[in-house]
Amino acid sequence: MKEISILEEVWRIKDQLAREAGYDLHQLCENTRHWAQTHPHNGPIVHNADERKRWMDRAKQGPTNSLTLNDAPPSKKQ
Repeated sequence: MKEISILEEVWRIKDQLAREAGYDLHQLCENTRHWAQTHPHNGPIVHNADERKRWMDRAKQGPTNSLTLNDAPPSKKQ
């Protein structure tokens, strides 16, 4: 079953990360922070299923690389 193989891979990676950190939770967190700094996330962050659906709907519409020309400059707010 596909779901089982995904779980087995997650468990394998979890065990590998724990082993690399010497089974020390603080070291595991430090390793994770270091990895996050060296591998910045450059894609969209989706917080829930509704947001994912909206993002996917926009992606299906195609690229939105269009320019808009405004006749008036933006208003100054004080």
